[in-house]
Amino acid sequence: MTIKSCMPPDPDTRTPVFKMPAKSCDAHCHVFGPGDKFPYAAERSYTPPDAPREKLKELHEKLGVERVVLVQASCHGVDNSAMLDAIANNKDNYRGVCMASDSYSNDEFERLHEGGVRGVRFNFVKHLGGTPDIEQMKKVVDRVKPLGWHLVIHMDAADLIEFEDLFASIDMPKVIDHMGRVPTSGGIHQQPFQILLNFMEREDFWVKVCGSERISQAGPPFYDAIPYAQALIQVAPDRILWGTDWPHPNIKEHMPNDGDLVDLIPLFALDETLQKKVLVDNPARLYGFDE
Repeated sequence: MTIKSCMPPDPDTRTPVFKMPAKSCDAHCHVFGPGDKFPYAAERSYTPPDAPREKLKELHEKLGVERVVLVQASCHGVDNSAMLDAIANNKDNYRGVCMASDSYSNDEFERLHEGGVRGVRFNFVKHLGGTPDIEQMKKVVDRVKPLGWHLVIHMDAADLIEFEDLFASIDMPKVIDHMGRVPTSGGIHQQPFQILLNFMEREDFWVKVCGSERISQAGPPFYDAIPYAQALIQVAPDRILWGTDWPHPNIKEHMPNDGDLVDLIPLFALDETLQKKVLVDNPARLYGFDE
């Protein structure tokens, strides 16, 4: 398998016009490496540029972010060491979503929980390997449910159709990444997005209104993603999260400026009450920041 290299993030982050409320959370971002300290998985499909916790901290200081949810990405596989190291450096304000296998012992899951992990993620995205072993996923879900964790699902839009019944049947809170990666070229009435909206009518589904650069067909500043985020917020304002997705692995064409992504927030959530729910209240409730 060819291991491709990823574009680096935009190094010149623009200071956003929108001012984040206090205790705002970037609920979807990553730390990668540095590779000499936290090696990348041998079976990875891509090699990202090193994106250590120090660089992420610089970004968040510029954007006005105080709280962080780190999401384990496939380039590190099920070795969550880089993520745990970053959380340990700021235990009060950092949480994590791990990747794991059913070979993990109960003690290992307990250590992840003590290290700030509150969810487990599975990738269905084709360019990252496609559908996981469903039986193994179910075993992991059963193992982490007693810890009060949630399941994070990274999928392609077509997976919303193929696995609709599976996702609906899983008995734990579920968080869907990147608005389900529904392409804006399909329109707001496309079947995958309608399934996602139906999911959001249920109390056990959450969604991240991030990844505008991944679903946009128009390119920067990704305004064609706005109706999708607005529709999701309208259906379930108390179960919406937002994140940067820094350092934006596997972007093929338009690397976003994170300042531009922040300035989409007031176009997604049209008043201060909604903005505070998405940025502060919802992630605090799901990840236990105020406990």
